[in-house]
Amino acid sequence: MGEWKAQISLRVRQALRAELEEFAGRERRKLGNVAEVILEWGFEQLKAAGSIDRLLKYKIRVSPGQPKRQ
Repeated sequence: MGEWKAQISLRVRQALRAELEEFAGRERRKLGNVAEVILEWGFEQLKAAGSIDRLLKYKIRVSPGQPKRQ
């Protein structure tokens, strides 16, 4: 048997939703699937950081040798 899932609803800027939908399309995934992965990963990062303030102090840096993903 699969894992039980609960539906949530949240508001995001229209531009963010459009970007997420575009990204999901490129990845051949549904928007909900992409959002689930991002939410689970982000929550793990938040737990590791200990607070939203500490989490927001750090960024993933793109090294000079790697081009930005588009």
